[in-house]
Amino acid sequence: MSSSSEAPPSEAPADAEPIKAVPVRHYGRWVAGVIILFVAFIVARSVITNDALQWPVVGDYLFDDRILRGLQNTLILTVISMLIGIVGGILLAVMRLSPNPLTSGAAAVYIWLFRGTPLITQLIIWNFLGLAYSRIGLGIPFGPTFVSWDTNLLITQFTASLLGLGLNEAAYMAEIVRGGIQSVDDGQLEAAGALGMSRTKTLRRIILPQAMRVIIPPTGNETISMLKTTSLVVAIGYFELMVAAQTIYSQNLKTVPLLIVAALWYLFMTSVLTLVQMQIEKRFSRGTSRGVAQRPAWRSKLFSRGGGNVT
Repeated sequence: MSSSSEAPPSEAPADAEPIKAVPVRHYGRWVAGVIILFVAFIVARSVITNDALQWPVVGDYLFDDRILRGLQNTLILTVISMLIGIVGGILLAVMRLSPNPLTSGAAAVYIWLFRGTPLITQLIIWNFLGLAYSRIGLGIPFGPTFVSWDTNLLITQFTASLLGLGLNEAAYMAEIVRGGIQSVDDGQLEAAGALGMSRTKTLRRIILPQAMRVIIPPTGNETISMLKTTSLVVAIGYFELMVAAQTIYSQNLKTVPLLIVAALWYLFMTSVLTLVQMQIEKRFSRGTSRGVAQRPAWRSKLFSRGGGNVT
C-alpha cells in the first residue's frame, strides 16, 4: 500500500503584483460642502448688504456707555446667580440622597416647585413679594419679633433678580450634582467607610472629585444658559444688557441695530465661556482615555477618502 501524503501548499509566484487599494471617494461630502458654502455666502451677503440693518448705527452703539453698563450688570448677575445655584445645588443633592425621608422629601419638594414654575413668574413674585409680606423679620415663631425690615426696601430689583435666577438654578444644579454623585461606584463609599472616614469627609475628599468629570460639562452649559437667561429680568425692569438696548431704541427708534448690538455681545460672551468650559473639561478629563485620545483633524474627517476598498 502506498501511503498518501498531503501536498505542500502552493507558494505565490515571486512575480505576483501587489494588491492595489483604491480609496473610497465620498462625493456626497463634497456636494454637501459646496451647498453649505453657497448658502452661507448668500446669507452673509444678504446680512452685510442689507441697509435696513444699519451697520453704522451698530458700530456707533456697540461700545456705548449704557450698553457697557448693562453688560457689566449682566455679568454680575450671571456670576453671583451661578454661585448661588452651584452651592444650593450641592446642598440639595446631598439632601436628596440622604437616607432621612424628611430631608430627602424637602429637597424633592424644592426641586419640584422651582422646576415646575416658569422662571419669569418666579422673578415677578420675588419682585412683588411686598404685596404678600409687607415686612420680613427675625424672631421666635409665634412669639416676639426681634428685628424686621420693610420688604420693598429689602428686596430691590437686583436682589429679586438674584433670588429668582439663583434659587431656580439651584433646582437644576441639584439634579446635575446628584447624577454626578451617583455615577461614582458604590465601592468607593464602602472603602471610605472601612477606613473610618465620615460621610462629609468622604463626600468632600473622594466622591465629589470623581463626580466632577460628570458634573463639569452640564455645569458649563448651565452657565452659558444663565448668561442668556439674565435677559428675563427685563420683566422686572432691572438694568442689564437687554434693558439697556431697549432703553436706547425706545428713544431713537433704532430697534433692529440695537438688538444686533445686544446679540453680538451675547455671542461674544458665550464664545468666551465656551472656550473656558473646554479648558476646564480638558483639565478634569486628564488621566482618562477620553482625555488622551488623539482626535483626527477636522479636514481629514470631512474630506478623507476612507480606508480603501480592495479591488
